[in-house]
Amino acid sequence: MAKISLTLIQTFYQVARLGSFSGAARELNLSYQSAANHVRRLEQILKGKLIDSEQGAKRISLTPRGRALYNLLHPELDIMLERLTKLIENQRSSLRVGMPQAIFYYLFTNILSRFREVFPEIEFAVYERDTVLAELVKNGSLDVCISERYFGDPVVPQRLLGSYRLSCVYPESWGELPDPQDIPSWAEGRPFITYEPGQTLRNLAVDFLARDGAIVQPVVSTSGSSSVKRCVAEGLGFSIIPSWCVGPKDHTIRSKKLTNLPEVRVYFGTAGFLQKHPMVQQLFDDCRRELVGPVLDPPRASELSLPPL
Repeated sequence: MAKISLTLIQTFYQVARLGSFSGAARELNLSYQSAANHVRRLEQILKGKLIDSEQGAKRISLTPRGRALYNLLHPELDIMLERLTKLIENQRSSLRVGMPQAIFYYLFTNILSRFREVFPEIEFAVYERDTVLAELVKNGSLDVCISERYFGDPVVPQRLLGSYRLSCVYPESWGELPDPQDIPSWAEGRPFITYEPGQTLRNLAVDFLARDGAIVQPVVSTSGSSSVKRCVAEGLGFSIIPSWCVGPKDHTIRSKKLTNLPEVRVYFGTAGFLQKHPMVQQLFDDCRRELVGPVLDPPRASELSLPPL
């Protein structure tokens, strides 16, 4: 088979997306005849008709093979072209990774060290986000995302890294905490500090504290676990944060692991066509090496059959 050029693929894609040769020609700054010739050439290479069009008709229709090809390309082609544009504009190789602020702040130093040993010339650009990570990968703004959300989006496939427990943290001066199942009752009337609306850990904490119908009204909400913990350390209230945020040097706060809450899963996601890229695979391997075991519980056998994997 003759080699298929990106130009032919892009022209067919725009014709199929816009429904006409003239629309694709305007989009790609081509003549009508050039757009038609590109599609005909692609049909010759693939040895099959992709588009039906009648003489003088303004709209085209896709053949079954043309529809299958378009569905294969959409929306991956848009993402790849956007990513190529950004790479050319930046003129420097980089790996753009999005993750919640706490994961980067508390867990990522060793991972970065390992990654830099293998790819010392690569800029590692971090976007500290909890929400919109899937959209950022899909529009080409991110290459990789590490998230506590499962998107269920085939364009952003995810692999399960592991899971962790949440802890209730509170000022040391408050004394002993009750058993985990009694914490919602204990929390009533106490100042609650948590994350910004929409963040995964805020939703989990509010659901837990409101189990008996209590009204949960935070007194402070902020973007990341380090800020939440700082407020707790200053005596402003209590919170529910990842257990790995609390260390032996945190003398002004106490914590109790909430074993009655489900473990929080952590997923590694990327654009589908980047899954086998050496940098992405290196980062995934480093995350498994540094996080799973010391910080995250490894996936159980029952979890290995879940959709993310």
